[in-house]
Amino acid sequence: MSFIREVKRGDNIYLAEVRNKRVGKKVVQEHIRYIGKKTDGKTILSCSISDVSVDSVKIFGPLLVLNTIAEEIKLSSMLGPFGDEILSMVYAHCLDYESINQMPRWFERTDLNMLLDLDGLTEDRLLKALDSLESQDSVALQRRIFDQVKNVYELSDRGLVYDVTNTYFYGKKCPLAKYGKDKEGVKGRPLIQIGLGVTKLKGVPVVHKVYDGNIHDSRTLRDMLTSLREFNFQQGYIVFDRGISSKKNQQEITSLNWKVICGLPLNPVLKRFLAPFIAKNEFLQYKNRVRLKKTVFYAIARPYTLADVSGKLVMCFNEQQRKDLRESRYDEIHNAQKLLQQGKTIKQGLDRYFDSNGNVILREVHKAEKFDGYSVIFTTAGFTKEKIVRIYFDKDLVEKAFQSLKGVTKLRPIRHWLYNRVIAHVFICYLSYLLLTLMRIKLEEMDITAPQALKELGTMYRVHMHDTRKGFKITKVVTLTKRQEKILKAIDHKLLKEIDDSVQ
Repeated sequence: MSFIREVKRGDNIYLAEVRNKRVGKKVVQEHIRYIGKKTDGKTILSCSISDVSVDSVKIFGPLLVLNTIAEEIKLSSMLGPFGDEILSMVYAHCLDYESINQMPRWFERTDLNMLLDLDGLTEDRLLKALDSLESQDSVALQRRIFDQVKNVYELSDRGLVYDVTNTYFYGKKCPLAKYGKDKEGVKGRPLIQIGLGVTKLKGVPVVHKVYDGNIHDSRTLRDMLTSLREFNFQQGYIVFDRGISSKKNQQEITSLNWKVICGLPLNPVLKRFLAPFIAKNEFLQYKNRVRLKKTVFYAIARPYTLADVSGKLVMCFNEQQRKDLRESRYDEIHNAQKLLQQGKTIKQGLDRYFDSNGNVILREVHKAEKFDGYSVIFTTAGFTKEKIVRIYFDKDLVEKAFQSLKGVTKLRPIRHWLYNRVIAHVFICYLSYLLLTLMRIKLEEMDITAPQALKELGTMYRVHMHDTRKGFKITKVVTLTKRQEKILKAIDHKLLKEIDDSVQ
């Protein structure tokens, strides 16, 4: 069998096709022919363009980047015996998601077999890979993955942001799918719930879990807190939205020696606590002003006990939000009054603002707008009120994570019926989001998002050719643009050297 070796002659490096040959008791290399030379680190072939035949053109650039990040954290080995098959689905979710039965055809359009050990990828192997993923201890696997990411990327964040979303199903046969409160406000769709925790600073996914569609958000957090005991968040803090808090959750967080920063719904008890500060006009003062990226809050902090847990309540007022809510309500009341005059039905809940003659009851309007623009945050952390407000209201990293899961990585709608494959499908999306997040971290100094960078690399093909006269095979990556070069350098400066043309 012949192979290519470099031969140095003076200042020049030539490429020669040679083969091993036994002469007596020795094995020597027999020269077959020169096929070109290397100049400035690049291969220059000594063949005519008329002798070159193109065998295939494969998607390469985006896959090279995703695989580099996955290799950096040793992801395939952690995923088990079907690690490469799982990664192929993860990459597909990041780029051009296909259903399982279309994956082998998508695989043929790519150069994944040059990056992963996946010759002869079949639908059966992919389904076995999904089943193998679900059969593992999900939380333990996610802990190992996060520990590896934390070490490689030197993460020191002690904060965790938690939230819940749901996604809907086609079909009604999956036992996980239940009718619940759809986050998008659409009724009549079977749902599953997904709880997700990400680091506060970088938004790196830490852990996720899947729940029945009718489980209350507060119960998902209670279950997640049990799982988070396995993670090494020493003296950390957790941030979550209003509607998730409960007495048991607060006590469980305290038992973990964590601090909490959470929103609370304005129930009658909190309204009574807040009312005296509103009556005294204490909010709109310079000392209470907290400037965020896109808005301004005025905050007052006072000691407060919630569910037998001592902390403080940060009461917040957003003047712009108050104006927006007031004008929106006034518009709805005005339009509803017109409908009533025409004898038409009005939106449910607006009838409280009208008497039997269709006149506006101003007393009810004033009552409804009393707490417009006000919100409260409960915390056991020893941070200043300014820092508490910034941490809580700048917690959109997890919301962006859900947007990415549902958008870029194609979380919804789910078509799998079997319980285990639903769980595995969500895990694939989770891993896709993990790679996109790590890619975003590497691209922080460039004005480009991870999906945009993958799209930019979409024209970075690898062309497979052969010389019809001399017989050798040639692999060449199409010429890179300057922007593509910058992206590759940002991911790993070694990548530019690794994509040199190859000859066989």
